[in-house]
Amino acid sequence: MTMNSVTKKSRNLILALLFLGWSLGNLDRYIMNYAVVSITGDLSLDASSTGIILSAFFLGYAIMQIPGGWLADKFGAKRVLLMAVIMWSIFTGLTAVAWSLTAMIVIRFLFGIGEGGFQPASSKIIATIFPKEERGRAMSIMLTSGGIVSLIVPLLAAYLLGTIGWRMMFIIIGAIGAIIALLYWKYIKLPQEQAVQVERGENVSPKVSLKELFKTPLMWNLIIAYFCIYAVNWGLVSWIPTYLQKNRGLDLMSIGWAQTIPAITTIIGVYGSGFIIDKLPRGMDKILGSISCAVIGILLYLMFTAKSVSLFISYQTVVSIFIAFVITLLPAIVLKKLPSSITGSAMGVANTGGQLAGFVTPMAIGFMVDAFNGSFDAAFWMLIGFAAICIISLLTLNDQKGKLLNS
Repeated sequence: MTMNSVTKKSRNLILALLFLGWSLGNLDRYIMNYAVVSITGDLSLDASSTGIILSAFFLGYAIMQIPGGWLADKFGAKRVLLMAVIMWSIFTGLTAVAWSLTAMIVIRFLFGIGEGGFQPASSKIIATIFPKEERGRAMSIMLTSGGIVSLIVPLLAAYLLGTIGWRMMFIIIGAIGAIIALLYWKYIKLPQEQAVQVERGENVSPKVSLKELFKTPLMWNLIIAYFCIYAVNWGLVSWIPTYLQKNRGLDLMSIGWAQTIPAITTIIGVYGSGFIIDKLPRGMDKILGSISCAVIGILLYLMFTAKSVSLFISYQTVVSIFIAFVITLLPAIVLKKLPSSITGSAMGVANTGGQLAGFVTPMAIGFMVDAFNGSFDAAFWMLIGFAAICIISLLTLNDQKGKLLNS
């Protein structure tokens, strides 16, 4: 298959299939936050055990980022994509038969390992079949799946848990994953990567080892930026419901409705960001990213000092747009500034920072809240600090390809 055979229709079909897979992965990730209420009751688990179950996924997911990217570069993105979907579908189904805390932790950890190869592999596919000027938009479409799923999960989870229970729910989700794997095997057909580069008029890049990749300053800037912005994102996502309930006096139903507003703006923000990023002149992306992080820090301060719930939600709604922009910008930088031959490895390395933030930040906030007698002020200051570090990381990002990564 040559580049000429990768028509716009073929690219859009592959993108739609990747979006479907990302949506399913996000569904399992979000729905577990609701299912765990029933799981802890059935398995007689305490709050600490619940936290370990939720964190186990992120640990496995983070560990697999770099190996998943390396495998995609070495053996082909489609193979890694198929193995990721098959593996996570198996362990999603096995969640239904977990009989103890230990079994649940192991299953969720292995589920994270399985899903961990999906993002680097799918990012490499985007870099292979889409020209540079369209990659930001393609990535933004992929990332909107998280916002869309976060909108439907509360109602879907309530219905499924109330009718068929959490065990049957996970069996069904696992079966859907098997169907998606079959669709990938049949319909995702990729060209030879070097043929793509030649037909685009790009230089065929030499293979770069992980060791050499870690020597590149650009990668360390991206790792730090990923960690910081996802620390803010997961810190808010995991603790805002608790904060609104305990510190602002809202009931769960009111919290659910209130959080639909930021969720909708996140979808709009991610989707719109892709188009904006593709149109930015060279060097402007990191400047806008830095400004966005500064605005995020200011809005975080305004959020926890807000005098009313409506003001808090208003600030949260605006901050979600700027978080969406930075979250879309970072993978776009990887796709645009690095050769497609190392996209999988580079995305895996960078995203390791983001997933480690998802593992660390919620637990850190919990310790802070306990240490300060239920106050979230210190936690918000920590998130503001991460926003400040992200500014520095983006401003010092060198968008000139080094000799090692010259394509």
